[in-house]
Amino acid sequence: MGVASSIAAFTPAERRLIRRLRTPELVQRYLNRLPYNSETRGDTLRGFREVIRRRTAHCLEAALFAACVLEQHGYPPLFLTFESVDRLDHVLFLYRRRGRWGTVARSRDPGLHGRKPVYRSLRALTMSYFDAYIDPTGEIEGFGYFDLRSLGRYDWRFSRRNMWKVERVLIDLPHRRVKVPRRRVRRMRARYLAYREKYGKKPLFYRGRENWSELPKEFL
Repeated sequence: MGVASSIAAFTPAERRLIRRLRTPELVQRYLNRLPYNSETRGDTLRGFREVIRRRTAHCLEAALFAACVLEQHGYPPLFLTFESVDRLDHVLFLYRRRGRWGTVARSRDPGLHGRKPVYRSLRALTMSYFDAYIDPTGEIEGFGYFDLRSLGRYDWRFSRRNMWKVERVLIDLPHRRVKVPRRRVRRMRARYLAYREKYGKKPLFYRGRENWSELPKEFL
């Protein structure tokens, strides 16, 4: 396993930000205020420093940012990753508090942001996302767990370059399959499409919303 970086390795401005973002909830709130990185000028995979500089992040960039910050507060740099049937996968920062799992995340979809640490297992946490992942093409088919420290000396904390190695490792990561009745998927997809057609926006009608983290303002 790689060794956690010392707080002294950060710049004074970075140290002030890290001290302010001392909990997963505060990191989620910080990421919520950043515009989603839609990669309009080409694919990116930026880390902590580039997220701060450019003030935007997509899901994997947000997870890298969260891992770098929360590692300094005693949280191991863990990822939860979902494989989707349409190959549009999702990556979240994963943490545990008092024996329960939660996440920090950024997404274009309201239901794919963070979760409060209330889940006893990674499968239960994953299933809290299952219905909200369903859209015209998307559906979770598997989930995986990854510790960034297993990258050894690879600089995922401070690099200003695109970190494609992280993406490749997550793509190759073994994922545990998720199986649910097909009628559930068909029902949720039909409900999603009907809502989009009627209201012209993405729905928030999912069960378990009391366990969702705070959402970005654009979804409220």
